[in-house]
Amino acid sequence: MPLIALTGGIASGKSTIARRLADHGAIVVDADRIVRDVQAPGSPVLEAIAEAFGPDVLAADGSLNRARLASRVFGDDGAVARLNAIVHPAVRAESVRRFAEAREADPGAVVVYDVPLLVEARVDDPWDLIVVAHAPAEMRARRLVELRGMSEADAHSRIASQVGDDQRLAIADVVIDTTGTLAATLSQTDELWAKVGGAADDAGSGADAHSR
Repeated sequence: MPLIALTGGIASGKSTIARRLADHGAIVVDADRIVRDVQAPGSPVLEAIAEAFGPDVLAADGSLNRARLASRVFGDDGAVARLNAIVHPAVRAESVRRFAEAREADPGAVVVYDVPLLVEARVDDPWDLIVVAHAPAEMRARRLVELRGMSEADAHSRIASQVGDDQRLAIADVVIDTTGTLAATLSQTDELWAKVGGAADDAGSGADAHSR
């Protein structure tokens, strides 16, 4: 079962690539969804967040008030580190469980972990392939303004809060350039699938899968 990490900065087109791989038959495990799941009302993670950052980070219905928590930790490296120490271990454990679940359901499946914070949290995991969706920061800022309605200041602030492009590109086995048309991005994704899908078929036939 090939295990692929797919990462990229905000507005890099990573979700478009993940959807295309899912269309081809990959099992996509979404790190952001796992974060939401492990922070569900009543969860140990949410209780720990409330204890660390105050009960007012919870909404009236017991769910996480994400905007309030974000305002409390944004720009504060110490607060971010405390939050990550609560959330990251739970996300790691749940992702591993979902990888195993996918493997049990289909030993030959290609599993793609859609993970924004790969460099920050999971780069040393035993991925078979690391795929980076890439567009320059200025282009991604324009997308945030034009497609998501952010102010220019907010867009640049969000990008600056993530690791730099050079750090992501340094770990990439495959780079998908998303600066062109949607068709160009999908074409590169199709080329990737032609390689990893064939590798999965070989692995299912008994061949050894390459691992990092």
